[in-house]
Amino acid sequence: MFDRILVPLDCSPLAECVLPHAVAVARSLGSELVLLHILSRSDGQHGLRAVDPLEWQLRRAEAESYLEGVRARLQAVGVVAQTKVLDGDAAEQIMAFARENQVGLVIISSHGQSGLSGWNVSSVVQKVIMRAPISLMIVRAYQPAQSDLGDLRYRRVMVPLDGSPRAESVLPLAAILARTSEAQVLLAHVVLRPQMPRRTPLSQEDSNLADRIVERNRSEAEQYLKDVRSQFPPAAVETRLLIANHLAVALHELADQENADLVLLSAHGDSGEMRWPYGSLVAGFIAYGSSPLLIFQDAPARAIAPTPAEVAAQNHGSR
Repeated sequence: MFDRILVPLDCSPLAECVLPHAVAVARSLGSELVLLHILSRSDGQHGLRAVDPLEWQLRRAEAESYLEGVRARLQAVGVVAQTKVLDGDAAEQIMAFARENQVGLVIISSHGQSGLSGWNVSSVVQKVIMRAPISLMIVRAYQPAQSDLGDLRYRRVMVPLDGSPRAESVLPLAAILARTSEAQVLLAHVVLRPQMPRRTPLSQEDSNLADRIVERNRSEAEQYLKDVRSQFPPAAVETRLLIANHLAVALHELADQENADLVLLSAHGDSGEMRWPYGSLVAGFIAYGSSPLLIFQDAPARAIAPTPAEVAAQNHGSR
């Protein structure tokens, strides 16, 4: 499924929180890891700065030595990895390497060398999210880290489903993780109460209509979850059917209540809108979720339109 997994590292302990997850996923899928470090001349405040050639070579040697050390640790737990050091802007180089080297999945820490912040993801991760039309796993650096590199096992994998084939594209991956990690898969579906905006309170007739719509959708969703559940071994799956006013709020609360140690969802769902790499539900989990998040990219790269800023930048650079 993912033959090659890219793991960006910036030599910080925060970035290394991804390693147990990279091992768990690579073992489950039989994937090769690529450990990537980006050397940058930016100081983070004043843009590019002059770098002494000798200092640059020393930094490169230190980065290569660091990655070799990580590779040896991975090899010790049975995971194959290669290393790569590149120069330039971190987000740009991560995306370019992924495109040019048939990377199926990027596993990245929410924060790295710049430290933790009040933002749920760092600026580098945000840039990768906005412009990398590939599958992506985000590990929350502010959560307690797994100490043993090879001992991580997912126990509760939550899979939000909206009834669409796109949302169901994650099910084969969920089945693999359930089998290899002996995890419990939690299939979740939310029936939304219909929005009936009015300047005055709803009449009894309106309320009855809304209740009938909810009940009809609940009945359909119950059968839907039963059908999807049949694709898994009975002991490996549970279902949750919720009725709520807000989709994202209901799913976030469910993930917390169920202590999900991985949320697995498709990049796009029922709307099928693919102008952007990820849909609104995914964007909400990126911005506000606290569990490790694996986003399966269901759209081909050619289907995702470049933003006006990307077009302008490309045109400017070609002059």
